[in-house]
Formats: sequence, C-alpha cells, structure tokens
Amino acid sequence: MADTNPVDNHPRYVVVDKLPPMTEAPEKWWLRFRADPAWRVYYENREAAIFAQQVAVAVTQKTSRAFARGKGVLFLTAHFGGWELSAFTHSMHGHWMHVVMRPMDNPYLNRLICQYREMHGNKMVEKDDFVRGLLSAMKAGEVVGILMDTNMTPPQGAFVNFFGIPACTATGVARVALHTGAAVLPAFTVWDKQLGKYKIRFDPALQLVCTGNEQADVLANTALFNKVIEGYAMRYPEQWLWVHRRWKTRPPGEQSLY
Repeated sequence: MADTNPVDNHPRYVVVDKLPPMTEAPEKWWLRFRADPAWRVYYENREAAIFAQQVAVAVTQKTSRAFARGKGVLFLTAHFGGWELSAFTHSMHGHWMHVVMRPMDNPYLNRLICQYREMHGNKMVEKDDFVRGLLSAMKAGEVVGILMDTNMTPPQGAFVNFFGIPACTATGVARVALHTGAAVLPAFTVWDKQLGKYKIRFDPALQLVCTGNEQADVLANTALFNKVIEGYAMRYPEQWLWVHRRWKTRPPGEQSLY
C-alpha cells in the first residue's frame, strides 16, 4: 500500500491494516476507495427525482421509539457511502432535518451545494455555531444530522481514540445529548449491491454513559461514537470516503502525524 499512496503517512496505514483483507489488486482497490463514493454521490446530486428512486429507507420500530421520546434525535453518521443522499431523501419524504456543515471555501460551490441540500426543506447549521443550533433543535424535538469523522481543535474537540490513535473529536454531540436527553441514532447510507441502490441503515439508539461525572461522560460517549464509525468502516471499507486528515490536531507536545 505504501507504493500506491506515497503522500499520506501513518494514520491511513494504521487504518488500512485494521480493515478486512483486499480481494483485488491494491491499485484498483485504492482508486475505488478514493474516487467511487464521491463521484457517485455528486453525479447523482444533479437529478433530484432520481434520489427518491435510488435510496431505500428502512424505518424500524427502534427508530420510531427514538422519535417518540420527544426530546429530539441526533443522527450520528460520517462521510460514508451516499451520505449526501440521506438528508436529501428524508426531506423528499417530508421529514426535513438540520444538517451541520462547514461552508465550502469556494462561495459559488457553497451556494450550489446549499441549494441542493435545502431544496426540500432541510436547514443548514454552520459548524462554528453547531452546539447552539443543536440545543435549539433538540428543545423543539427536531432532527439533526452530524458527520462525526472530521478533525476538530480544542476546546470544541477532545482527544479520544479512533482506530487506536488519539483523534481530536467533536464533543458537542455528547454534551447536547446528555443535557437534553436526545436520542443518538447511528444512520449510515450504504450501497446495497443486491438492491442496486443505497440503503439508509438505522441502528438502535445508543445507550449513553451517564454516571453524573459530566466531563468523564462526555469523553466516554464521544469515544463510543467513534467506535460506531470504526465499525462501519470495518464493515464497508470501500464506502468510507476518507481523504480527510483525521488526526491533524495532536495533543500538546506530540509530533504531527502528517
């Protein structure tokens, strides 16, 4: 793998070592790993009508119970499979949500992407103000989708393990869930070869750690969220669009991994 990817260093090697064995040549696997998810998602973003036909939504009793709690729902997800299709499909079926996002550096591209994301009622929450947005949404019993596999910086993030390496991870989701009692529901949009379309997979609401020690509980639950993402990356490695420097922020005094 080192010969086919000379630019990225230690973290990606560690993750790849932990993933299931490859069944094809490394060069082909790497190209699919890097390109397929992104091209598939953004190509399909051009045709809104195709979205509803390309995604199968499986709502279970466990999902319904999360909504029935009436304290809001936090969809825990990552840059995985057809992640852009997930919120879009929900809104097309009349279930709009808030989506936490970082504005694109290119203002023209940012405007275009926001138009697609908000086309059927979804609302954007900027990353820099997402805790306030989450608290407001949970108070109203609404839904927020959060991509949790991005690098953060203190104090918005804290160091918990991700594939065995400390990674600065957003703690706002854990803080809001503990404060409001909102359900944290893993929701990943994966490509199903048998169906020939994406499937939005909802897992049961997570059982949060709640001991009364706020800081310890925040860290424990943030680590739990990372474990969920790890599990999906292990199960569907080719669908994780991992081109982000996830371990960019390091603990004080630690050398950069890149």
